[in-house]
Amino acid sequence: MREVVLAEEQLRQLQNIYEKLEQVYEEVAGKLNFSCVDCPDNCCDSYFLHHTYAEWAFLWLGFSRLEFAKQREILQKSENYIEQCGVAKELGERPQVMCPVNEEGLCILYKYRLLVCRTHGVPAGLTRPDGQQLHFPGCFHCQELVQKRYGDVQPPYVERTPLLQKLVWLEDELLDNRRSLMPKVKMTIAEMLVKGPPVLQVPHCQR
Repeated sequence: MREVVLAEEQLRQLQNIYEKLEQVYEEVAGKLNFSCVDCPDNCCDSYFLHHTYAEWAFLWLGFSRLEFAKQREILQKSENYIEQCGVAKELGERPQVMCPVNEEGLCILYKYRLLVCRTHGVPAGLTRPDGQQLHFPGCFHCQELVQKRYGDVQPPYVERTPLLQKLVWLEDELLDNRRSLMPKVKMTIAEMLVKGPPVLQVPHCQR
């Protein structure tokens, strides 16, 4: 096994995906006249699951650059987060717990935040490999704006599919084209941190 680490070129590719995503997000937000400014809610208590080794490695890159004392503090908060989410799920409820990397309302790993964190807010769409189309309505504030302006008509939205395809291609390269052999990722940020950095669990090809 070896730790999954983004090479310089892979890191650049991931950052390009994020930059394009932010550009599309801002375009849609502008059309909807949507902004997070003065919002009474904080989306960092939303229960988000993340699904790629590339973003897991990216999160750990940012986490590893924090001071050791801060890392320990966040890991303890992450363990508490996992425990609280477990209690909520046992009660049949969707967890609503503040993300362990949020401090005083702000993300201390903002530069390293993951794709779902970057797209939440405005409506988004995604076409799965099996052809199924998924639509995400956005946060409650955006849903109110959309309902007033568009009613039952499809509003402008962020199409995630092309960017996710690029992320999958990056993931294949990062995992030595063995992505299909790796365990599926379906974790919160807290779980990614407590579990440790991602590792390649399949042997290298004999060369």
